[in-house]
Amino acid sequence: MTVWDWAQEVAARGGEPFRWGFTAARPGGSSTGPFRGGNLGDHVGDDPTAVAANRAGVARDLGLDPSHLLFMTQVHGASVDVVDGPRRAAPAPADAMVTARPGLALAVLVADCVPILLAAPRPGVVGVAHAGRQGLTRGVVEAVVKAMRDLGAGSIQAVVGPSVCGRCYEVPEELRRDVSQVCPLSATVSWTGTPALDIAAGVVERLVLAGVSTSWRPGCTRECDHLFSYRRSGVTGRFAGVVVLGDGPVPSADRMTS
Repeated sequence: MTVWDWAQEVAARGGEPFRWGFTAARPGGSSTGPFRGGNLGDHVGDDPTAVAANRAGVARDLGLDPSHLLFMTQVHGASVDVVDGPRRAAPAPADAMVTARPGLALAVLVADCVPILLAAPRPGVVGVAHAGRQGLTRGVVEAVVKAMRDLGAGSIQAVVGPSVCGRCYEVPEELRRDVSQVCPLSATVSWTGTPALDIAAGVVERLVLAGVSTSWRPGCTRECDHLFSYRRSGVTGRFAGVVVLGDGPVPSADRMTS
């Protein structure tokens, strides 16, 4: 069973429809132990059979074959993978993915980093990006927007998913200064007033500066038990942001589906 934190279908006038959403960690899912729930990460030490079952559940909710749900080998960089069909081999390292092909679901895995979903209904291009501190400063936001525009994307809209909030992301002062030189709005303070970073605020800042219409979903991964958080738990699973071009089933948010 898959649980979705939020999901939506958008039918743009004169453009291609698309669906996007964010899964939740629990309840539901086939994983146990520290990965309990709907872990979608195959690199964290979870039982591969459980991960495959969880991924198949996500694809089923979207009315797709599991081969049409695509993941990345995320490395905290700014490389973009342009895809046009199911994979025949393991993906090359990348932290963003774009496609103009309907029926391909693009997924980004997170457990504190910022998941970004993007769509341009005209002419029909979607993308995802994984933005941690390093990816943000290395330009993953700008890279995914450029890749979509290279595919002909006109007006782009984005939704930024749950991630660790600035209050919970304490860092050394020097690190906060270095990141804020690239993304000034990322500088903040923790619950106790110590230096901290709000990576999601930096992501929103970069998206807006790139001319992308942006919305921001609520939820701090460290504070919300229904989301995986590396910062809270150490050994843990990954939830996903998913976007797919074309109409079809829309998962019910906050509901378990079989």
